[in-house]
Amino acid sequence: MNKPVALGQVSDFDIRLLRIFKTVVECGSFSAAESVLGVSRSAISLHMGDLEKRLGVCLCRRGRAGFALTDEGREVLRAANILLSAIEDFRNEVNQLHQQLRGDLNIGIINNLVTQSHMHITQALKALSARGPGVCINIAMMVPSDIEQGVLDGTLHVGVIPETHPLPGLAYLRLYEEQSSLYCSSEHPFFAATAPDDTAIRQAHAIFPNYRITEQAHRWLGQLHCTAKASDREGIAFLILTGHYIGFLPDHYAASWVARGQMRAIRPDEYRYSTPLSVVVRKGRRSHMVLDSFLGELGAEDTGREGY
Repeated sequence: MNKPVALGQVSDFDIRLLRIFKTVVECGSFSAAESVLGVSRSAISLHMGDLEKRLGVCLCRRGRAGFALTDEGREVLRAANILLSAIEDFRNEVNQLHQQLRGDLNIGIINNLVTQSHMHITQALKALSARGPGVCINIAMMVPSDIEQGVLDGTLHVGVIPETHPLPGLAYLRLYEEQSSLYCSSEHPFFAATAPDDTAIRQAHAIFPNYRITEQAHRWLGQLHCTAKASDREGIAFLILTGHYIGFLPDHYAASWVARGQMRAIRPDEYRYSTPLSVVVRKGRRSHMVLDSFLGELGAEDTGREGY
């Protein structure tokens, strides 16, 4: 009695032979399978012989009586169908990952960007959400320094911050320039004035942002009489609305108060500066499909990835 042959690891060659075997069975003979497989009958015979040797069983009878599966052949065919179907399912699932994403996107954003008319971030998040129900977007509103730290330590995948003093471990993608003007409220003496002179502006009580700002912003604020500080832009708005202070705000953020007649810009053609807003990711990061898709929607698929 022949010793049973134990099948080792299934190789790509084995899978190819099983596909040939399945096609021969479906065609009903070696000759009928020639045109489907695009190989000669003798080559098919050799492949079938190789498969039988690999498996240690006789798969079919071929001769004058025609082609017929053995009992072992029927069992191998059943197992082959399960295996080949599983391979196809795996291929389909992997391909669907590129169309229906799954996973988290942890993003840190500075306050008050939602009123920005460019809406690059909003549109990118909208497109990302449409890619699949398996995407979970987690937004944290934070100050720039905490966002940078979160991206560096991995608690955040990506951040959106003013680009003031770029850190060496981070990669920055410029989104747009945010324009800021000097504002006062309707209760401030400057509100009714046509154009306060420089001396009056520099003597008025002003607000200094208690967070990182650009050199251009520093130059402007250095000329003002700053007697109050605020940790974020909402705090600056609160102080301006008291009627006692003037301060710089992004134009898009101040627009709603301007429309209601509660604020106005002071000599906006002169007292203004711009701040670059950037998306930030960790340099040398590994590929992350959800993050890569989000950056792709912003036009920055490769920002910060290994090799870039």
